[in-house]
Amino acid sequence: MYYSVNWTKTLYFNFKKFPYPIAKQLPVFFYGKVKFTSITGAIKIEGVVKKGMIGFGQPYEINTLHKGIAEITILGTLIFKGHIQLGKDYFIYVGDGGLCELGHMASLASNAKLICMEHVVLGDYARFGSESQIMDTNFHQMMDTTTGEKFKMTAPIRIGNYNYAASRVTVLQNTTTPDFCTIGSSSVCTADYTSFGSNILIGGIPAKFIKNAISRDWEGEKALLDEYLIV
Repeated sequence: MYYSVNWTKTLYFNFKKFPYPIAKQLPVFFYGKVKFTSITGAIKIEGVVKKGMIGFGQPYEINTLHKGIAEITILGTLIFKGHIQLGKDYFIYVGDGGLCELGHMASLASNAKLICMEHVVLGDYARFGSESQIMDTNFHQMMDTTTGEKFKMTAPIRIGNYNYAASRVTVLQNTTTPDFCTIGSSSVCTADYTSFGSNILIGGIPAKFIKNAISRDWEGEKALLDEYLIV
């Protein structure tokens, strides 16, 4: 894995964004090509700092090729709360004033998109499949054409701990999921699903409650995940 690290971007990012005692430990690794559109915002690590604990473009999936389209814009605040994995060709945008918090072992697989304009939280072991997108804004001003009322463009997103989202899942503003939630492939999440309790399956367009008493076998997989994914 070390041979695939983009050392130029890795060294630049760490020493640009962290105090020297942290930077010299190289907590953030970049794999493959990436464009830093802007990294003027605040980037913080909460917890014990270790080399390569945060992997952008980390090669942990079946596919092996990068398209070379990864891009990062950090204008607000990005907080890492442990080991994090992002797959190939990601797009990360944290807008001015935005706050994005990524829990321990949270991940976004290849071709994922995360756009945070207000507040996005991914809990511990919140793991998203390829081509997923998480966006807390609709980008354009919407309004009630009868009353003229203008709707708020952004709203927070909070993904619980031990969430497993399959491929092509879209999470939009106002979404909150409980701990131990599974999200079916190609679903569009738009609501608060915590009233259904934990260990649930949701899915569809828009996503709705499907089944309870169901979960990924986290206890069975956790040790293997940690061994395979932690650098």
